[in-house]
Amino acid sequence: MSDVVIAEEIVTDVPDTAEKILASARRLAPLLRTFTPEIEANRRLPSDVVDELRACGVFRAAMPKSWGGAGMTSMQQTELIETLAQGDVSSAWCSMIGMDSGIYSGFLSEKVAREVYPRLDMATSGWIHPQGRADKVDGGYLISGHWRFGSGITHCDVLVAGCLVYRDGQLEQDPFTGKAEQWRVAVGNPRDFEIRDSWFTTGLAGSGSYDYVAKDLFIPEERTFSFAAPVRKGPLHDTPDAILRKMAGIPLGMARACLDYVRNLAIGRVDRETRGLWVDDYRVQSAIAKSEMELAAARASVYASLQTQWEKLSENAEFSIDDRVATALARHNAFRTAREIVHRMYDLVGGTSVYKTSPMDRWLRDANTMCQHAVAQDSILQLTGNVLLGGKSTSPFF
Repeated sequence: MSDVVIAEEIVTDVPDTAEKILASARRLAPLLRTFTPEIEANRRLPSDVVDELRACGVFRAAMPKSWGGAGMTSMQQTELIETLAQGDVSSAWCSMIGMDSGIYSGFLSEKVAREVYPRLDMATSGWIHPQGRADKVDGGYLISGHWRFGSGITHCDVLVAGCLVYRDGQLEQDPFTGKAEQWRVAVGNPRDFEIRDSWFTTGLAGSGSYDYVAKDLFIPEERTFSFAAPVRKGPLHDTPDAILRKMAGIPLGMARACLDYVRNLAIGRVDRETRGLWVDDYRVQSAIAKSEMELAAARASVYASLQTQWEKLSENAEFSIDDRVATALARHNAFRTAREIVHRMYDLVGGTSVYKTSPMDRWLRDANTMCQHAVAQDSILQLTGNVLLGGKSTSPFF
């Protein structure tokens, strides 16, 4: 256990192991549920929730053990996010992004990483997609661009921005991959960007995923990195997909919360039309059983693929074609399956689902919004299918 600075005060006993952080998250999830109306109304996480997440150890989850962090595996990180999502989905989404601090730190030199992350409980935000431009100058880059989806940007300590590198006005070849374009991620201070409140959405309303803008912002060379050149070795840095692996925890946790809610609702409920008890209704029984079956299968696929990947990376073992795409397919399936479950439960509950005071309404909106993320799009099936049939991957993540 260690101390963390929150709102200028020292908070002691922040969990510093995977087991302690997971236990703390299980205690926090019910509290997050009580904050949901405020989170949705304000379209961002309130400071009280951010403080609770810091005190829970969420943002230090992937920090290396050599720093005093938890060094959580991809499976443990996923379980952590899954647990938080059972409380509040937007909080889990921001946590999933914020805890990338430990992963990004492994692509910077030890000295610079310690300067960027002087404390373990610092949250990161930002879009790594190379939407921006980085013009090479002496000592670093001038970055310009308009990035979207800065989830958790309202409380982040570090803000990253993906860019393509230009030298003398021309795209620079990637020295690590040999590709015609070099993709680098700039690591900056959120105060140096113009942050634009653009987050008026259907779901994930509380994630505060604002846009942010920069024009000729100088970022030193050492505060940029390429996913193709990790400094710290190990399963969290040997492949660039580490930031995506835990994402499946969000739909899995959301679906779990939804099913638990409906199963509890069914006790003592009488159908308005048939006048029969829900617990005796074949339609209700079948819908819940089918959903539990689908969720269990999706969850097992996520954790099994992550376990296999982690073990092979740890042993520096060779990956088969199927191994390369297994986590991406399991993640895609988790998002889509969770959405199907929420839709089925929404229809089952019926008219009372439509009120904004109902968690069914929120889960429906969250489920549809999260499935617009790239990891849940059908393009993933095309990209992975190409690899499975012997083609060359065009994705940097598998």
